[in-house]
Amino acid sequence: MCDKLVFDLSQEIEGSPNVFIRKDWINILDNQNQNYNNNQSVVDTSQLSNSNKYMSYRESYFSIPLTMTLQSTASAVSAAITQPFFSPQTKSADYAVGLKNWFGQIIHSFTLDYNGTTICQQTPYINMWNSFKLATSLSLDDINTQGATIGFYPDDATSFQFVPAVAGAPASKPFLCGQGVCNNTNTIVPQTAGVTTLNTFDSGLGNNGFLRRQQLINFDTGGLVGPAATDGYGTLIDSGAFNATGFSAGLNDLWKSYIYNKVNGAAATAGTVQTAIVATVYLKHVHSFFNMCPLLKGVFMKMTLNLNNTSTQFYTTSTVAAVANSLYVPEAIVCTGVQNAIGGVNPLMIASAGYPAYTTPAAAVGAVYAPPLVNGGFGLFTNTNSTLAAGGTVRWTFRTNLSVGARVLDAGMVTAQIVEAPLSKSVYLYIPAYTFNPTFEQAFLSSPVKQIKYTDVYQYQVLNIPANNQFNNLLTNGIANVKSVLILPFYASGSGSQVTNTIDTIITQLNSNTGFLQGTPVFQSPFDPAGTGPTSPLCHLSNFNVQVSGQNAIYNTQKYNFEQFNNQLYGQNAVNGGCTDGLTSGLIDRQKFDMEYSYYYVNVERMLPVEASVPKSIQIIGTNKSAKAVDLYCFIEYGSEISIDCLTGARV
Repeated sequence: MCDKLVFDLSQEIEGSPNVFIRKDWINILDNQNQNYNNNQSVVDTSQLSNSNKYMSYRESYFSIPLTMTLQSTASAVSAAITQPFFSPQTKSADYAVGLKNWFGQIIHSFTLDYNGTTICQQTPYINMWNSFKLATSLSLDDINTQGATIGFYPDDATSFQFVPAVAGAPASKPFLCGQGVCNNTNTIVPQTAGVTTLNTFDSGLGNNGFLRRQQLINFDTGGLVGPAATDGYGTLIDSGAFNATGFSAGLNDLWKSYIYNKVNGAAATAGTVQTAIVATVYLKHVHSFFNMCPLLKGVFMKMTLNLNNTSTQFYTTSTVAAVANSLYVPEAIVCTGVQNAIGGVNPLMIASAGYPAYTTPAAAVGAVYAPPLVNGGFGLFTNTNSTLAAGGTVRWTFRTNLSVGARVLDAGMVTAQIVEAPLSKSVYLYIPAYTFNPTFEQAFLSSPVKQIKYTDVYQYQVLNIPANNQFNNLLTNGIANVKSVLILPFYASGSGSQVTNTIDTIITQLNSNTGFLQGTPVFQSPFDPAGTGPTSPLCHLSNFNVQVSGQNAIYNTQKYNFEQFNNQLYGQNAVNGGCTDGLTSGLIDRQKFDMEYSYYYVNVERMLPVEASVPKSIQIIGTNKSAKAVDLYCFIEYGSEISIDCLTGARV
């Protein structure tokens, strides 16, 4: 094979002729006039419909401005409890909050109108389906080359913890992670011998994906970029280090994501830290229509994005150790509420404030307990100007928000400390416009009518399936041209008893099944990446099958994990279907499937062409083998097609 390639290359005497003589990138604004209070962005291509150029929607992308704000709140507290100051300038909070995997989580649903006709239906939680598609189609090299552009670094499947719902005050370190499933550790600590006699994988030892995603957006002009020199005995002889201010000129003009506002709290003043983010979301990752779209001229499209603008409230608590007003020992991070107007995924993740159990506690640094290894959330525990006796309680209350646009859309925040983001203020659509070489244009237009075959998605939910219980549910009475069925299991928020958790006079109602807030789905937890790629951990189904018009799609009812992974999931959406060693893609391996990526996917498109147009019922059966009650979020993929005249953009 190598010899033949060398011979063929030696015969080449000139490169390929240019198919196009020009490629221009055009950007257009959405129609919102920088106002995203209605959680929606509408983009239409009317500006492009009269252009004499061919538009490539396959390569196009949205540029979405995001403003992430973390602020301490000035709520009244008990006289016995001190409300300290949040001081992000003094004590770094750069790693306290980040985003979940992939910038596209901000899009809850998407609708596409083509020349006035809806061709892509509005499907809620479409980001869950798209996260699955990315996880099964991208390769490790794609993460290396595209990850920083699209905010895509998958969460580690072995680093999660579970903090159960219990009454009363926290008794141990896990409460520093949050409640329920927590995969929010961002200090990467290698496992060492002697830590435990039981295998806990990397639980609590670091979610590298979360850390990498934070590093994409938290450039801080005050950050040190060089080491300080010492004499070898710990004595500083040359400050050496200088901060990143020297590299920050032009950040606003360049639209680089960075931390642009930090305000220390003081008496009756909120402490605030804000990050401006410019997110890239490719159209081909939002809907399959764009991935199948040919070059088009004269097309009018209207794209409607429903947005996951989200706020989260939480507080942290500490007690004063043996010496009054000197040593603060962190106890807990407690979420008290999540607001998402359209009920979608919470794109925000709050970092754990925990520290590895085997680290040796150090003496007080300033006035804060400081083990040598801590997570980013530790920066939330800052100094107070009050005097407390030993054993006194300190509480910090916070509110964090993610808004599309340059303005913070959370009316509950203290506006005096909030600054409008200095980068992009509107959603842009970037589209490459091609001018053909006339010779190739003639060949392209020899058959101007192009047929676009793409897939759309319906979404259904099967709720509150108890542990070890069977389910048998009809998802739909009839859908034509069905392609596949995807089931994502999450711990059921509507199941389990309510637990009254009282930590330092604040009462929080928790769900015993999820460990998180009563009535709040796990994909809205700021500690759990569920819904943005991962499912709830260790959620598995047995005796599983999908029935299409009463016929089993899986010949032998599926009982075991390896059957689902080997027979159904592996190779789906991958290059060559995973059949060629050395040439494939996909990021889900067997361990990820077993631990926290429990995708139940069945391809059901194998049928005679004459059958494809006949509507068919879809039914799922199986047994929940998880130790917890689960909700199943089900997505049915079905085929659609339209014919378009590439020269005029008209439907045929």
